[in-house]
Amino acid sequence: MADEAIRCDACPVLCYIKPGRTGSCDRYANANGQLVRLDPHVVLERAVSRGETVVPFLEKAREWDGSLLSGEKTFVTAIGAGTTYPDYKPAPFIISSEVAGVDMVTVVTEGIFSYCGVKLKIDTDRHLGAECSTVRAQGEAVGHVTTNEYGSQMLSLGGVRHLTGGSRHEGTVTCDTLLNLCNGKAVELKIDDGASIVVQADKAPIVDGVQEERMRVGCGSATIGMFAKQWFGKVDEVVVVDDHITGVLSEHQAGKLLGVPETGIKMKGRRSTPGRYFRVAEPGTSWGGTNIDDPLSILAPFDPEVAKPGLRLLMVSTTGEHHAYFELDEELRPIEKELSSVLRESVERIRENCEPALCTVLFMGGAGGSLRAGVTENPVKLTHSVRDALTRVTCGGAPVYVWPGGGITIMADVSRMPENAFGYVPTPALVAPIEFTLKLSDYATLGGYMDHVRPLSSIHRDDDSQRRLAARPDNPWPLGAEKHEK
Repeated sequence: MADEAIRCDACPVLCYIKPGRTGSCDRYANANGQLVRLDPHVVLERAVSRGETVVPFLEKAREWDGSLLSGEKTFVTAIGAGTTYPDYKPAPFIISSEVAGVDMVTVVTEGIFSYCGVKLKIDTDRHLGAECSTVRAQGEAVGHVTTNEYGSQMLSLGGVRHLTGGSRHEGTVTCDTLLNLCNGKAVELKIDDGASIVVQADKAPIVDGVQEERMRVGCGSATIGMFAKQWFGKVDEVVVVDDHITGVLSEHQAGKLLGVPETGIKMKGRRSTPGRYFRVAEPGTSWGGTNIDDPLSILAPFDPEVAKPGLRLLMVSTTGEHHAYFELDEELRPIEKELSSVLRESVERIRENCEPALCTVLFMGGAGGSLRAGVTENPVKLTHSVRDALTRVTCGGAPVYVWPGGGITIMADVSRMPENAFGYVPTPALVAPIEFTLKLSDYATLGGYMDHVRPLSSIHRDDDSQRRLAARPDNPWPLGAEKHEK
């Protein structure tokens, strides 16, 4: 071309890149008329010592000692490898190696995922928003609130409808949000008619400006079941306040089996089964994920025929963050008193049993599309091979969960992947690493590109376009059977 620009075919955007400039994805550049990849290709090495730290970038001045990469201890990831786009091309790397006397092959490619998203688990007892409420980033809709799980709030972000089905800005913001979350960066989200939150993989969530410390030990009923014996004889009544199931010791089966007598307590809300109450208050960010600041607001007057002056009442939340102790006066009114050391110890025990609050980011993508054509000329055979457990799927060397049913729908914990494993293209879509590992004989049966298979020894240690990292010791080794892990 007249201006010496070259056309990049790594994604559907097909950028024209002038010399010394980069494409719109910032991953490819024009270097003296050659299309080059800017970020290095990641190779995992199985550490001899489990405590080995990350190996830095290779230095150009470092001389190669002549050694080849070991087949059993080296895994070529798709991070920085390039894509199969247009998808009729074979995958960028089809690497053979010998593992425990078996010839193996790993097919490596970076998939361009328009059909992808993030499942976000947020450990908090606080109410973030009603189910199906829109989740926004930078004012744009990027997902929705889904079902609450035990001690966690769940968000579903991304998906093809947000990436490509809305406005251009919505798609750009959605892609940027997914990319930052998958690469371990903090993202601020706002839920319609709900909370503002800052989330980051493996970090505590920040809800309305307050950093969460712990997830709840269980619902109110479960808390009664766990600690009833420790309260028996030290207090007459315990109410564990919870937005979902509030527990009452004297009515609960655990209290009955211990012989806790009736106290005449009366609860507001909807009684479910003995000692278990629903909807004692509206959802919120205070006591037990409710909107109450005064725990007594969920109590009706005590039954005067049962209750006695001096009755001891402990009210506590499911995290132990909120707690108060009361004694009934002569008119059977709860009067707040100082918490005794014995009861304080029980509250601390609740706290002790609450795990640290974290955010978990799970990348989810559908790999059942055309990228399979980079593995085999008959793509459905790859799907069947994955389904039959003949082919192991990984993301950047990290394990994935393959969903049952049609296609290859995978889910991976981004915190188990190397840093900055994800990229993007401005179509918009995420670029995620994916590797398929199987026996060489099975790959041939699959109809794989056998003439593109190259040995691991073709990748030398002196290549400064590579980044060699120590594999995470808690990840199963992609090339090893379980018996070789020990």
